[in-house]
Amino acid sequence: MSGLERESLASARRVVVKVGSSSISGENTEKIGPIVDALAAAHGRGTEVVLVSSGAIATGMPYLMLDARPSDLATQQAAAAVGQNVLIYRYQAALRPFKIVAGQVLLTAGDLENATHRSNARRAMERLLGLRILPIVNENDTVATHEIRFGDNDRLAALVAQLIGADALVLLSDIECLYTRPPDEPGAMPIPRVAYGDDLHGFEFGSVVVNSVGTGGAATKVSAARLAAASGIGVLVTSADLVDQALTGAEIGTWFQPNPDPAAHAATGPVRTAHR
Repeated sequence: MSGLERESLASARRVVVKVGSSSISGENTEKIGPIVDALAAAHGRGTEVVLVSSGAIATGMPYLMLDARPSDLATQQAAAAVGQNVLIYRYQAALRPFKIVAGQVLLTAGDLENATHRSNARRAMERLLGLRILPIVNENDTVATHEIRFGDNDRLAALVAQLIGADALVLLSDIECLYTRPPDEPGAMPIPRVAYGDDLHGFEFGSVVVNSVGTGGAATKVSAARLAAASGIGVLVTSADLVDQALTGAEIGTWFQPNPDPAAHAATGPVRTAHR
């Protein structure tokens, strides 16, 4: 790992970008364009870009005449099967003017727990990047179960960044940065930087939020950021609206400093799946 810092993101060799359901579905569908513009600009600078995108279930919901995220697994799987197809089409349509081809990669937690499957996934991703394809990764919600899954795509993005040896991970949200407590509460202060090993127990990031289109929240981003940073990957948490600035190294968001000695970090154990 390079020990990359935020200001060097524009020249990063390999970056994983994660976008959540709420940023690219429903009334925010049009935000796919600006996000793709920023990814294409980074791709044009020579950076190898991997996009981890939620949104399959949220994108499929209108086609199933659903106005809220389904609670039963079978309907979630059906919505994901329909929505993943539409979601990739929208990304590829936005990428077409840049002559960039997307490659769909769907993973389950089992794929990263099993050594053979993990090796296969890494080899496929490396080949896609070598061919200048832009991999778009999502959890395979059509076959995933409640008992064995990543839990949220922030964690998936951190694990993908580890898998391919990324220099940086950019977690896109609906707020510009992390705060010491929920940003709508009095006394909430922005957190511009988290040095490796900083104690964050005094901050109130809240629990996982389940909304009408997806799962996630500040707590999942902090957990994922610390997982990736421990492996020597710099992590930026910021707004999806600022993705272009994020990928050019602007002083925005919350930067998690990478572990300066990742070789000493025991990150080779099996992936722990979420039980929900």
